[in-house]
Amino acid sequence: MSTDLGIPPVLDADAADRALLLAAPRGYCAGVDRAVITVEKALDLYGAPVYVRKQIVHNKHVVSDLERRGAVFVDELDEVPEGATVVFSAHGVSPVVHEQAAERGLKTIDATCPLVTKVHHEAKRFAAEDYDILLIGHAGHEEVEGTAGEAPSHIQLVETPADVAEVEVRDPAKVAWLSQTTLSVDETMAVVDAIRERFPLLLDPPSDDICYATQNRQMAIKEISREADLVIVVGSGNSSNSVRLVEVALEAGAKAAHRVDDASEIEEAWLDGVRSVSVTSGASVPEDLVEGVLTWLNERGYPAARAVHTAEESLIFALPPELRRDLRAAATS
Repeated sequence: MSTDLGIPPVLDADAADRALLLAAPRGYCAGVDRAVITVEKALDLYGAPVYVRKQIVHNKHVVSDLERRGAVFVDELDEVPEGATVVFSAHGVSPVVHEQAAERGLKTIDATCPLVTKVHHEAKRFAAEDYDILLIGHAGHEEVEGTAGEAPSHIQLVETPADVAEVEVRDPAKVAWLSQTTLSVDETMAVVDAIRERFPLLLDPPSDDICYATQNRQMAIKEISREADLVIVVGSGNSSNSVRLVEVALEAGAKAAHRVDDASEIEEAWLDGVRSVSVTSGASVPEDLVEGVLTWLNERGYPAARAVHTAEESLIFALPPELRRDLRAAATS
């Protein structure tokens, strides 16, 4: 039996002045949540296998979990048996992919993030008005390929400000820009500034294409990185927004920043001489992976994390209409 004498616990002198900050918001955005739930509901409704073109979201743990439940991820539609159900990922697809699905008689469920769909609509509208469209993004990214496919004869990819010098347009007075939604805000605007310097009549999209979740997570990481000895970003290597968070942290003043898929990838050497650690996660990361990182740090003498709130998120996207229709039919049958 022990007696509490009101004496404060003796703290490890080395840990007494340590700090552990946690960004809020972080993790799943509305588009990712919608996409993951879409696959889960499709598996419940139709049974396994349900095919998914590309990774539903860019996180290897999420993909592995869905594979265990019966999802089959493919790179192209010719890997899907004719007549099967296929889900299009949150990153969107081009019209050519929709045509291929129809030719193969596939039942499609489009889990494209509505914010990406908005960019697709803007691409079609600018093309209909015969603008040359400069798409700011990273070559090979699925979202860029899907957007470019909406108007391939009108769209040119621009990755960096240096690329702008090589751009050729038909009419300098009819140039518009769009962007991949998961880029760094600062990175995008640096390219936009370079484009506008060359084409002063550049037409902006009706609203910023950088998604609200990307902006919020970048704002949060800036807040907790200014005096951080170490920033840990939880997210997969093919997640554009996770990779950008590392860059934003360093630009904001963090002494060091690393991306990890989970706690097992953290290196003990990163903690040498480190007093303050800040943690965040990309928009496709489940919260349990963040909790694992915090637990790992707690076990090494860092205190309970203090959340730093910079924005509130309440946006929810409805499930794809074709899935909602089938769910209603199943509920009434």
